[in-house]
Amino acid sequence: MTATLPTTTFPNGVSVPVLGQGTWHMGESQATRAEEVSSLRLGLDLGLTLIDTAEMYADGGAERVVGEAIAGRRDDAIIVSKVLPSNASLSKTLRACEDSLKRLGTDHIDLYLLHWRGGVPLSETVEAFERLQQDGKIRAWGVSNFDVDDMEEVEELAPGKVATNQVLYNLSRRGIAFDLVPWCAERRAPIMAYSPLDEGRLLGNATLKRVAAAHGATVAQIALAFVLATPDIIAIPKTGRPDRIRENLAAVDIRLTDEDMSTLDAVFPPPSRKRPLEMI
Repeated sequence: MTATLPTTTFPNGVSVPVLGQGTWHMGESQATRAEEVSSLRLGLDLGLTLIDTAEMYADGGAERVVGEAIAGRRDDAIIVSKVLPSNASLSKTLRACEDSLKRLGTDHIDLYLLHWRGGVPLSETVEAFERLQQDGKIRAWGVSNFDVDDMEEVEELAPGKVATNQVLYNLSRRGIAFDLVPWCAERRAPIMAYSPLDEGRLLGNATLKRVAAAHGATVAQIALAFVLATPDIIAIPKTGRPDRIRENLAAVDIRLTDEDMSTLDAVFPPPSRKRPLEMI
């Protein structure tokens, strides 16, 4: 297993591992809370310092799980959270951030994102983000589920300030590779890939099973290795099980061959034209 995780760097100079921890669906059941907390803590122990969450997840429940996991070790973690578009006005964003800080048990969020575009003008949300950053409540800000035209609009409002765009990306949902990935790469803004296993739908694929067998790996590891093969993409798989944390981490050491990529491309073709941005 790799001793040092590969990293990428946000525009503000903060270096983060290219493999993080997602928390979508965490905090939904008290019965699984202890294992979820243990899983996140193990991830921190193993160097998976980036933890992604959102006020939407379990109505704040996921942020509370993260808060428990980082208690006493806040400096070990890079926390990403997101504000809902319904809370994206100036006053509501400021309030939503304060609420997230309380649930997380911290005085700052490392990276704060707009979860997706809604009816509030981007200029108002950007103003709120800038104020939060000036006040030290957040260290950087970005967006989620933004297509190229959305990115161009926010870039015009705040040139060079968007730290990341968190979007759906995995083997079966490769549309962003046509235009969004190169757009972000040109501006040195890493992409965060959510649902890199397509919420488990990839795990039964026969071709992935064959590639995995050739590497002595699991299907999940091959799916993650594919996402991580693209420079400056951060994969944030969610798992509430410590054994899966170790499995995910081992994917970092897998190097897919040209033959592997050709095999995967035949089943999951790369985009040859612009596609609408996918979301789940």
